[in-house]
Amino acid sequence: MSGGRGSDRAAGPSRRRFLATAGAAATAGLAGCGGLLTTTNSRAPPVLEARPDAVYLPTHVEGMLMAGRATAGDLTVALTYTLPHRFWTVERDGDRYATRITDVTRDDAVHLMATVWDPETGVTVPNTGLSLEITRDGDLVSEEVIYPMLAQRMGVHYGANFPLDGDGAYEVRASVGGVSIPRYGAFEGRFGEPATATIPLEYSRQEVTSVDYRDLKNAGERDAVAPMEMGKLPVGRLPDPFPGEPLGRGSLGDLQLTATRLTADRFGGDPYLAVGASTPYNRFAVPGMAMAAVFQIGDAEETTVDLPVSLDPELGVHYGAPVPGLDPGVPFRLRVSTPAQVARHEGYETAFREAGTVRLG
Repeated sequence: MSGGRGSDRAAGPSRRRFLATAGAAATAGLAGCGGLLTTTNSRAPPVLEARPDAVYLPTHVEGMLMAGRATAGDLTVALTYTLPHRFWTVERDGDRYATRITDVTRDDAVHLMATVWDPETGVTVPNTGLSLEITRDGDLVSEEVIYPMLAQRMGVHYGANFPLDGDGAYEVRASVGGVSIPRYGAFEGRFGEPATATIPLEYSRQEVTSVDYRDLKNAGERDAVAPMEMGKLPVGRLPDPFPGEPLGRGSLGDLQLTATRLTADRFGGDPYLAVGASTPYNRFAVPGMAMAAVFQIGDAEETTVDLPVSLDPELGVHYGAPVPGLDPGVPFRLRVSTPAQVARHEGYETAFREAGTVRLG
């Protein structure tokens, strides 16, 4: 990525932005990993030329402001915001996956972040599909389907940069799509219906540009900054220890994998294979992958069991499925056929891009 260039925002029906003041889609700013920002709304230095293919300390950290929180069906939605800043999306490039920068444009006023979780357990919900509609005095200012994201300071959330029409009061309507991934225990049958929440946003450009900001002298080192603490917002950490009978650990690049076996009524009559996939350092759950377990016993043909991303009150966001005959002594491998399809803030964009097979130890 350090030398690549290209458009910084993908076009398409799922990524729409409407500007009431301009009457047209926002245009892209400078593209490419090394481009300088052209807006006065961001203080970020250029992207590092040399970055490891791993999690690393970003060039800077900045504070955030809380707009508020509201209920959307069975879920709670919190809205935070800060200076607009670059992030990366994942795109397929032939047989490989690459990250592509979305840089800050002149129109961008804020980076809005929505955190969605179950209020009873604190488990974040990453697979809802979420859009934000911003209005002012009843008029549409901006609307966009926003990305599921990973950030070292925010963990698992949804986010995007947005334009605004100057200082003043806005309403942000968050539309949360129905969850279709497997859910177990108290989550079974819940979160399946779309819901909305409206959160007021009082925007002041001076307040946003005055948020705490600090350049990091050791940027680029293999490490991660600690997440922020804002009203005890959940950040989507993997439980520690990960529940169940341990079956092994492994890694794929910087992706940390922990497999366990559980037997409980909520999983049915067969043992349940649960895999926690997380970031190093902060143990954030990494959603958005296609994963399977591959079993081979003796000379028998290999058996592959898909492990979809799933939700459970105790396991949180994980990959799992019931597996008949799963015993602690049965060997298996984990196969990641599609790496994490989530956007990333700086420090994560060079990690979690590998597909491959992991033998657990």
